Amino acid sequence: MRKMKKLSVLFLVIILFSACSEYQKVLNKGATEDQYKLATKLYEEGKFNKAIMLFEKVIPKYQRKPQMERIQFMVAESNYKTKNYTLASYYFNRFIGNYPNSSKIEEASYLAAHSYYLAAPKSTLDQADTQKALTAFQGFIDKYPESDKIAEANKFYDELSKRLEKKAFDNAKHYYKTENYKAAIVALDIFLEDNFGTIHREEAMSYKFLAMYELGMRSVFAKKEKRLDDAIASYSKFQKRFPKSVKLKEFENLSENLNKELKLHKEQQAKFKTNGL
Repeated sequence: MRKMKKLSVLFLVIILFSACSEYQKVLNKGATEDQYKLATKLYEEGKFNKAIMLFEKVIPKYQRKPQMERIQFMVAESNYKTKNYTLASYYFNRFIGNYPNSSKIEEASYLAAHSYYLAAPKSTLDQADTQKALTAFQGFIDKYPESDKIAEANKFYDELSKRLEKKAFDNAKHYYKTENYKAAIVALDIFLEDNFGTIHREEAMSYKFLAMYELGMRSVFAKKEKRLDDAIASYSKFQKRFPKSVKLKEFENLSENLNKELKLHKEQQAKFKTNGL
């Protein structure tokens, strides 16, 4: 029995070695047609890495030939299946550009967008691929509204939109945390205008008030009155928009500070005028 097991293992090793030898032989010295046939076979068997290496060999020799449409799609999907998402999106987009009338065009359009989605990083990092994915999914949704992938496309689009929204909010908060209050106010205004229904509205408006508070309290004399008035108005707006916010007690104290500072500032202005300064 033990002898039979050893023979079985040996037989399996011989088969695997023979298969590898055959693959290397076709890869390095095989005719173009044999390379194409083996690449297609490996692709259909799900052996995508090996298929890609063979496809790279045959692509130059199949330019402008009918087989090229299928080759380009298989190369794109092989990269997608092996998680080479940047290459996959590149090849799917080439396929879409080269074969707009292909029966595979809808599938390629979805997979190109999904490749960008899978390549996109979390919100704290650069969002170039996120923006590309958004554009690609929007194009897919507009062009194929009846697709069986439309629900998934909409779900991914919403997720990516929220990721970009979070990135914009984090950038605006960063200005506040680094005490660049003027930039924070501008960035938060833009964020609130561009993302009207954002779940971060309360937090964004609170950071805007805090930035205006710091800017007003630290302001040079010539600009102090207006900046204090603006901060007080910002608090009033926040209070009306979020009357049950847990931040109101803290902000009420800050508002009192602003009003005291404004009163003191006006008294100083009056003295300067009286003294002719």
